[in-house]
Amino acid sequence: MSEYSNYEEAVQTIKTAILQSQYDAARGVNEKQLMLYYGIGKYISSNSRNGYWGRGAINAISMRLDRELPGLRGFSPRSLRDMRKFYEEWSCIEDTEQNEMIELKDNLAPVGAKLEKNNNMAIWHPLVPEKLTVPADAFLAIGFTHHRTIISKVKDMNERIFYIKRCAEEKYSREALVKAIDRDDYHHQGQMPNNFVQTLPSSQQALRAISTFKDEYLLDYINVEELGVRDRADVDERVVENAIVQNIKNFILTFGRDFTFVRNQFHLDAFGEDQYIDLLFFSRALNCLVAVELKNGKFKPAYLGQLSGYLSVLDEFERKPHENPSIGIILCKDMNKAFVDFVIRDYTKPMGVATYKTSKDMSAELIEALPDIDDLKKLLDAEEREDCAV
Repeated sequence: MSEYSNYEEAVQTIKTAILQSQYDAARGVNEKQLMLYYGIGKYISSNSRNGYWGRGAINAISMRLDRELPGLRGFSPRSLRDMRKFYEEWSCIEDTEQNEMIELKDNLAPVGAKLEKNNNMAIWHPLVPEKLTVPADAFLAIGFTHHRTIISKVKDMNERIFYIKRCAEEKYSREALVKAIDRDDYHHQGQMPNNFVQTLPSSQQALRAISTFKDEYLLDYINVEELGVRDRADVDERVVENAIVQNIKNFILTFGRDFTFVRNQFHLDAFGEDQYIDLLFFSRALNCLVAVELKNGKFKPAYLGQLSGYLSVLDEFERKPHENPSIGIILCKDMNKAFVDFVIRDYTKPMGVATYKTSKDMSAELIEALPDIDDLKKLLDAEEREDCAV
């Protein structure tokens, strides 16, 4: 054995410490940047909204900053106005009983901003009758570009807090965030017909499963027509399945980052009966296998019986002792939610039913309105560089 191999543990330990330190440093910079932008936004708001500055003041200030600090980026007139909006949309933080959590010095120095970690900021807004909470760590973990996107595209405070949490948990890029908002994940989350409360061993596990899955999934990266649609429904399902496998990274991001792909057409061999699960995943968050069955048409009660049988075999022959009971999801083209809720309650295996849409189901107007993906990535990269430069 080479002498170098003896230091594998030491190398990995030091490597982990370095990467964690780099992550903590980057996160610290982001926190200071957000508090700086919040302070600048407050200063601009106080002076521009109250008439202390004349018209064109923000443009003039941006030009002066550019002259006096050559090479400075991220302080264009648009960015300064976005900072003002950032403050104005979240100034309600300062109106809460926990306003001691944030202190902004008059000189706007980022070191003058303080926020207690591992606490929730209580949020009150005139348009929202009840107080809300957003984890301070989540609020400070996402970049200014993400905050700007959420503010511009989402008006409801509950919904904003949802996407802030989701960005922090899933480490969304801006492109992923925009897609999540366009998919309307907020209103689809937790709406899937299911029997998790009755069938999972703990209420905590059931609530986690309910919040994990949505009632509709937009598989817009799958162009069924280009793949060659057949007439028979079972062939159509295989076409969609193959397209998902080819785009498995996108599909996992649609489900959530905590999912890992096991395989498609997973073979179950029990009691001499050959059965095949369309798609099999493992969820780290739920600590269980997740079987996904694709159906090209409208939901039928028989699908639940078939999936229940698959789950029985999975739990008996594939599930590890430390894993939770397997969960089954039926993805179909259409369903009557009230009917699904009614028939699924009599099954003892944890299952849910959701619908999916592909590019074939999108209107021509919407498809034409979508920007070219390469141009979009260039635009987003440019915006990220502008916002990160201080």
